Amino acid sequence: MTPREVIALCREREIRAVDLRFTDFPGTQKHFTIPVKALTEASFEEGFGFDASSLYGWQSINESDMLVVPRAETAYVDPLATATLSMICNIQDPITREDYAKDPRNVARKAENYMRSLGIADDAMFGPEPEFFVFDDVAFDVAHNEAFHRVDSREGQWNRGRGGEAANKGYGIRRQEGYFPMPPADTLQDVRTEMMLVLEECGVEVEAQHHEVATGGQCEIDLAYGPLVEMGDRLTRFKYVVKNVAARHGKTVTFMPKPLLDENGSGMHLHFSLWKGESPLFAGGGYGGLSDVATYAIGGILKHAWALSAFCCPTTNSYKRLVSGFDAPVNLTYSFRNRSVAIRIPVHSPNPNQKRIEFRCPDGAANGYLAMSAILMAALDGIQHEIDPGPPLDKDVYDLRPEEFVDVPGTPSTLEESLNALRHDHDFLLRGDVFTEDVIDTWIWYKSERECAVLRKHPHPWEFTAYYDV
Repeated sequence: MTPREVIALCREREIRAVDLRFTDFPGTQKHFTIPVKALTEASFEEGFGFDASSLYGWQSINESDMLVVPRAETAYVDPLATATLSMICNIQDPITREDYAKDPRNVARKAENYMRSLGIADDAMFGPEPEFFVFDDVAFDVAHNEAFHRVDSREGQWNRGRGGEAANKGYGIRRQEGYFPMPPADTLQDVRTEMMLVLEECGVEVEAQHHEVATGGQCEIDLAYGPLVEMGDRLTRFKYVVKNVAARHGKTVTFMPKPLLDENGSGMHLHFSLWKGESPLFAGGGYGGLSDVATYAIGGILKHAWALSAFCCPTTNSYKRLVSGFDAPVNLTYSFRNRSVAIRIPVHSPNPNQKRIEFRCPDGAANGYLAMSAILMAALDGIQHEIDPGPPLDKDVYDLRPEEFVDVPGTPSTLEESLNALRHDHDFLLRGDVFTEDVIDTWIWYKSERECAVLRKHPHPWEFTAYYDV
């Protein structure tokens, strides 16, 4: 839509409030709301002021004034709010009117522009498969003298012995047996369907929804593929819808990668392909039906996988998911059909338009704009330098002998390792001024000081079980 069409839509749908939304540096969506009369055609150029110093990783107090500039093409009538139209905004400097380098959406726009400037492709298409848990209750706290967390789910196997109002009726999902169960064991069918329908109403096309492997309410909703920036927008809208529909049902959603011990964690597999006009660039006659362009893209992603992890697996908890035995992609290699590797080549259809690769390492805690931009930059590096990804791994990794793993690199085991890799391997991200040195430095500082360092100093409940009686 154009600005004029947005204002006409407000009149047509009797909109009374306009919600202005943007994504902060770590990846959390923020918003503020204005009365509809404050939105004019000029607003789409002039923007609205806000205090950027109150958001972590952005401006200092003496340079706090910034602008949110609404984007008409992102407007939609919000079915979860009263008489409200919502729009995503870009962030600009009010003096220079330059797009803000640490606005994640700006990074994604620059990544698309850089790709087009190379003449390699016109569109980078991404199709996410976000997984998440829906719990009935959650409690957690950290204090000087205590630390605990507790989650509850009506369908969790730990709930089978309970009586009273919250009694489980005997259909609790067994550990790691949650893939595609039927109701009544699947207690969340109607909740997920409502999420899917509301997403469609908000303009987010859905391919499918289903229960995932873990007990305790693990779900997945697959999104139809789209261009990088547009998909970043859809992911922010996706999280908003999923969390609020769950709240309507008295439940709570988490995209935390590994909230349950000894259960499958939640990832966000990203299907990825490049297009030139109407032509799919990843279809060819090579291994898995891939083109040389796709093979080199795989080479670039695998080469920079540790640095990519800093954006794709961006929490300390992410690395509790990346462990063997839970279908997690801990081996940095690729394969046709095989789901036990970092990059899978799907075989659902022989149609060249369906040819893509699936990068399985990312999780839902990622800032979608930054993660997908980094993946694209790594793929472009692979294509430009014709990086050979090496031989594929077509065997089940769980059946391999230890000596067969010698030449198969693994994923990082901690966020610190990923950040250190990013510190030494980020030149490919700086090309085209997509990621700046300031963006990289701020990301490493934020994650190191506000997450890694904080976790290191806290006593862990497990340490009491192991060491209290030493």
